[in-house]
Amino acid sequence: MTIPTLDATIGNTPLVRIQRLDRHLRHRGNQILAKLEGNNPAGSVKDRPAHSMLRYAEARGEIQPGDTLIEATSGNTGIALAMVAAMRGYRMVLIMPENASAERTATMRAFGAEIVHVTRAEGMEGARDLATRMEQAGEGKVLNQFANPDNPRAHFEGTGPEIWQATDGQITHFVSSMGTTGTIMGCSRYFKQQNPDIQIIGVQPEGESSIPGIRRWPQAYLPAIFEPGRVDRVMDVAAADAELMTRRLAAEEGIFAGVSSGGAMQVALRLAEELENATIVSIVCDRGDRYLSTGVFGAIE
Repeated sequence: MTIPTLDATIGNTPLVRIQRLDRHLRHRGNQILAKLEGNNPAGSVKDRPAHSMLRYAEARGEIQPGDTLIEATSGNTGIALAMVAAMRGYRMVLIMPENASAERTATMRAFGAEIVHVTRAEGMEGARDLATRMEQAGEGKVLNQFANPDNPRAHFEGTGPEIWQATDGQITHFVSSMGTTGTIMGCSRYFKQQNPDIQIIGVQPEGESSIPGIRRWPQAYLPAIFEPGRVDRVMDVAAADAELMTRRLAAEEGIFAGVSSGGAMQVALRLAEELENATIVSIVCDRGDRYLSTGVFGAIE
């Protein structure tokens, strides 16, 4: 009998068909599929790059168990890194804005990570700057999800092939929210190698909207892994629309997810209004339980 270790459970998440949200569009012959990344062991799509970045850094001899790792995060990458660090024997220091949800911070601490907060005004840009300063001061090694090619590599090797196989190569459109951009970069690279006609749709916040997990970066902070040419179209989503779709996903589809997933699904439905006979795959980045205290699902009694 061979029982796998926890890292073997990362990936191979379900791809499910939306049943009710798109009923008014059925006459167009489209199907919308949701990739349930919340089924990963630490609860998000970020389990994939977290494991990839540590595993390949170890293989190259850049880090070894017992080392201190540092990373700036808004939540899901930090949770995933904290899990993988615990699994592989590293000290994990995570830097994040103070306005991150209580569930995210508590989950990171549960995995043994140490948390350093920057102010809400400093945001993720300030967190990234502090991580760099700490590394320069010799306080640890920054994995740097924003510039590390092992981030999109996880999706080129895992997420993309899983979707291609599950759809028998029939996928026509891929929709993903854009934050670090690792998911959309890795999947785009894989899909375009299989079929250059597959359309890659990126989701960004509309105007000044604030949506956890989706970012419109200032030019100076654009992730180094981001290649604009790998995205065929960028569609904006308002925070209110993303939140409404997040609630509808739970109440009408039974898919309990975070707000970035609601934003991506809202865009997938808008896209389906333009198309016929399309197979649209939308990434459901994480689970909704880490957003309960934000009020997006209503007040906690």
